[in-house]
Amino acid sequence: MNQNCRCAGTPTRQLSPDFCQCYKEIIEVPVLSQGVRNVGVPLSLVTKANGFVFVSGTPPFDLETGKFIRGDIEAQTEASLRAVQHCLESAGTSLDKVVMVRVYASNAGFYAVINRVYARFFPENPPSRTFVPVASWPMEFDIEIECVAVA
Repeated sequence: MNQNCRCAGTPTRQLSPDFCQCYKEIIEVPVLSQGVRNVGVPLSLVTKANGFVFVSGTPPFDLETGKFIRGDIEAQTEASLRAVQHCLESAGTSLDKVVMVRVYASNAGFYAVINRVYARFFPENPPSRTFVPVASWPMEFDIEIECVAVA
């Protein structure tokens, strides 16, 4: 906790010891954070703030190499969700604490396949979700998944 927190408009002594509105921590995700840096994208893959974990749009990363997985949309969806799971675990949380997911896909026709794979990762009480078809992006993959979870 930042002992000098003033952003809440409340004197620090009145704040709970586990709460600070200006708290932010960048989480280094083994292998994947370096993979993002290698591609040259200026972002943090995982940020923890105010009791939540924010996972940036995560493409189908290979968890051992940090490189993109090639393959059909089923293989890419599986890889993206495993990468998201790895990101969450690196931040000390898990898929069962996810409250919101956004799935970006290069083709709306992938919807049914993505749903089948997604259901294996969220079999009960799935989080809120938005599916966003995108026209194009500058990388060679067909899916990217972001989420917000309780820390």
